[in-house]
Amino acid sequence: MKSVYDFSAKNIFGENVELSQYRGKVLLVVNTATGCGFTPHYTPLEEMYEELKDEGFEVLDFPCNQFANQAPENEEEIANFCQLKFGTNFMQFSKIDVNGEDASPLFAFLATEKPFETFGKGIKNGFLNKFAKMNNKKFGDKAYIKWNFTKFLIDREGNVVDRFEPTIDMQIVKERVVKELRKEV
Repeated sequence: MKSVYDFSAKNIFGENVELSQYRGKVLLVVNTATGCGFTPHYTPLEEMYEELKDEGFEVLDFPCNQFANQAPENEEEIANFCQLKFGTNFMQFSKIDVNGEDASPLFAFLATEKPFETFGKGIKNGFLNKFAKMNNKKFGDKAYIKWNFTKFLIDREGNVVDRFEPTIDMQIVKERVVKELRKEV
C-alpha cells in the first residue's frame, strides 16, 4: 500500500528530499501562497510547529501559484517573505503545481486519498466555492486541490488521515494534530 513515504520533492534550494526521512512523525502538508486571503494561516502553522515539533510534528510547505496568481515570486522571494513576515522555520519546498497534467504526484496522491468534500456553509465559503469552480474547470478530473492552504494530516506511518480546506478554523486543525500526535499506538 502506498504512503507519503513513497514520494520525494525538491526543497527551496532545489535539493531532492525523500519524504521517508519523516517516517515516525506526524505531518501537516500544505499548499501555500504569499498573496492569498488565507496567508495569515502561516502564523498558526508556525506556532503549532514550534509548540509541537519536539513531539514529532512537522509542517511541509509547498508554495503554489495555480490559484489567481497568488504566489508569483520565486522560491527565494517566497522563503524571505515567509521568514520575515511570519517567522517560519518549518520545511519549505519548491513551488509546485497541485492540479492538472503537471500536478505534483504527492498532491495527486493526497487528494485521491482524501478527496474534497466541501468548503462549508456561509457567504465566504460560497464565494470561495464559486472562485474554485471557475479556477479548477480547466483541470477537469485533475483538479485535486480547490484552493491555497489546503492541509493534509499524515500519521506516523505515512497514511493520510485528514484533509482540511482553508476555511476550516486553525484551532480545529491544531486539535486534530495534537490528537494524532498523542494517539496511543
